[in-house]
Amino acid sequence: MATYTNVSYGVKNISTGGSTVTTVASGTLAIASLVVSNTSTSPITCDVYITRSAVNYYVVETATVAVGGSLEVIQGNRLILQASDALVVVASAATSADAWVSGLTAV
Repeated sequence: MATYTNVSYGVKNISTGGSTVTTVASGTLAIASLVVSNTSTSPITCDVYITRSAVNYYVVETATVAVGGSLEVIQGNRLILQASDALVVVASAATSADAWVSGLTAV
């Protein structure tokens, strides 16, 4: 029987080239919440995608985040990542966003 553990991951100052929030080492990760916050003084856009076997699968692309606001990319559902999957966030302006992920791991 699987053992589940609550986990959370944070990334500060997300880059325009993409910042990896987490890579699943083994088992699975069920993401319950993913929030991207705008920390700059201008509106930004963000992309969120999962890389699996060198292919990027977008969860959201070019989503606008208002000044001082946040975007809850995942809410009310679960997004399941498998071993070796990477969760990546990209911001349209360097160091203009932070991201926070909450979920459960199963091993």
